[in-house]
Formats: sequence, structure tokens, C-alpha cells
Amino acid sequence: MANKKSPTNPARIAALLDALQKTYPNAVCALHHKSAWQLTVATILSAQCTDVRVNLVTPALFRAFPTPKLMAAASLPELEELIRTTGFFRNKAKSIQGAGRVITEEFHGKVPQTMPELLRIPGVARKTANVVLGTWFHIADGIVVDTHVLRISHRLALTRETTPEKVERDLMRLIPQPAWIDFTHRIIFHGRALCIARKPRCADCPLEPLCNAPGKTFSSH
Repeated sequence: MANKKSPTNPARIAALLDALQKTYPNAVCALHHKSAWQLTVATILSAQCTDVRVNLVTPALFRAFPTPKLMAAASLPELEELIRTTGFFRNKAKSIQGAGRVITEEFHGKVPQTMPELLRIPGVARKTANVVLGTWFHIADGIVVDTHVLRISHRLALTRETTPEKVERDLMRLIPQPAWIDFTHRIIFHGRALCIARKPRCADCPLEPLCNAPGKTFSSH
């Protein structure tokens, strides 16, 4: 059992979750989407790219290729041109074309609802699969670990691991499963609003009393 001074003791975890819930009660996925398919594509495009940029690109992309079958039949140059500004556009074009093909041929045009099946889709690793499962299907199979979650998990001493897979395992042990989906959305919002990479806004942070991160810009304790 974790001792009372441990950063991972249940009382501290509960306090962190409570503060996040009170601060970001309406946090949701920032990627615009109207279907599981659109969310899958948008999440693939979001790798090393802002959600804001992805949201600027996807309307034209989905107008041109609204279904997995049409995306699979698209030419790579067409896809590359539409998603160019998201970065790494050649690899991403191959991924979304391949995703359309696999979803069409193996899953009858419907995005699957299990982690093993989602991981068979080109461009989909655990992060993307967790986004789709949690946001669209409301299935808490894991915790999304993006740059915000990784950074804040270290600052809050919830993990010492450095790879997303190992960080996710640590978080899944600490956070109650019913809170996984909301925890993801709220931590990402927190990373954008206050716990930013450089010069975090610690004086405005509701988690500051619970945080002992090195490099804090303000400390009340």
C-alpha cells in the first residue's frame, strides 16, 4: 500500500481527479468529427500536428473522400495535397489510404470497437485507438498518452517512465477505470491552458497545491 506521502497514494489521486473535474467539467476531444471514421482519420493526422491545424484540413478532405471506401480509392497525390499542412503528409496519406482499405475490406466499412482490431488498421497505434474507443464508443480500454499527458504525468510524479506505452500502464494502475476517458480529456485541456511546456502558469493552477514538480514558476508550499 502506498504511504500517505507517496505522490501515487489514493487520496492524492482522488484530489487530482476532483480538481480536474471542477476545472474542466466539459472537456471533450478537440478534433472535429461526425463519425468514428472521421475521428480515426483526424487522430492519425494529428500526430506531431496541432488539433487546430487538423480541423482546418479535414472538412475539405472529408468532402472529397467521405467514406473509407472512397478514401481507399483515392490517389496518394490527391491525399497528400489535401493534408500537406499537417506535416509528414506522405506517410500520413499512405496511412489514411490504408486505413480506408482495411476498414472497407476487413471490417465492412465500419470502424471496429476493440483494441486488437483497431491496431490492425494502418496508422493506428494505441494512442489513436484509445481516442476512438473513448471519444466515440465510450469504451475505456486505456488512457491516451500524448505530449500533454506525458509531460503532466511526469510533473505530477505519476510515473517515471518515458515511453507512452509504459506511462499508460502506470496511469491505468493509478486512475480508476471509470475516470480514464474524462481524465484524458481534462489533462489535455490542462496542458493547453495552464501546464504548458515552457513557463507553466503555476500561480493559476488548481493542481498546484498537490504538485511538487521541479521548475515550478510559483509555489504555495
